[in-house]
This record gives sequence, structure tokens and C-alpha cells, in this order.
Amino acid sequence: MATATKAKSKKKDLKITSWILHVHTSSNNTLINLIDTEWNKVSGGGTGKVGYKGSKKSTPYAAEVLTKQLLKDAQALWLKEMWVIFKWTGMARDGVFKAINEIWIIDVLYIQENTPIQFGWCKGKRPKRN
Repeated sequence: MATATKAKSKKKDLKITSWILHVHTSSNNTLINLIDTEWNKVSGGGTGKVGYKGSKKSTPYAAEVLTKQLLKDAQALWLKEMWVIFKWTGMARDGVFKAINEIWIIDVLYIQENTPIQFGWCKGKRPKRN
């Protein structure tokens, strides 16, 4: 009987200089993903990855710590310039901006707001009859 051999996965040497930092902030958590230009996730996670629990996960400081950690890891992968895409509203946006400004090695090409806008509201209450 032939035995199946498992193929060992080799880690690719990533030398892409342009990246996308996708930031999803909500009232309870902050998720940050570092994506290459072909929309493949390279690294990322939530503020719970850094060690924050409960209501502290949505603070700007927790987002700042997570962003600094991800960007320092990405500098080893030849990160030179990036695009930033924000989705939803939350307090953690300020922490992400602060972390990006403190790391001067990385150039920000553009910042995009990707929050969906409400369209075509709900039908209102009917007026009362007298």
C-alpha cells in the first residue's frame, strides 16, 4: 500500500512594496488587516491579539498598539508605501492615525473612507386621523 506524503509548504519571500491597511472600527472592537495589492491577507487581527479584553478593545490606545505591531512586522516584509481604507465609525481611528504618523519610514499614498451610506430611508409613520 502506498503512503501519501504531505507536501511541505514553503514560505514565500514577500518583496511587495505596496500594501493596503484595511481598518474596521466598531463600537466594540477594532480589526486591522494588512493586505497586498492582490487582496491576499498577509497579517492582521483584532485588538484582542495584543491582550486587551472587554470594553478596552475599542479604545484608541489599543488600536495604536496593534497598528504599531503590525507595521513593525510589515517592515521586515519590505513595506515602503501603503494605502489606508477605513470602514465604520469608532474611536479607534485616532489611534491608527497616531501610529501611522509615529512611524516615518512608511509612506501613505492615500486614505479612503469606505463606510456605507444609508440610502432611501424607512417609510415614516402615517399621520393620525381625527
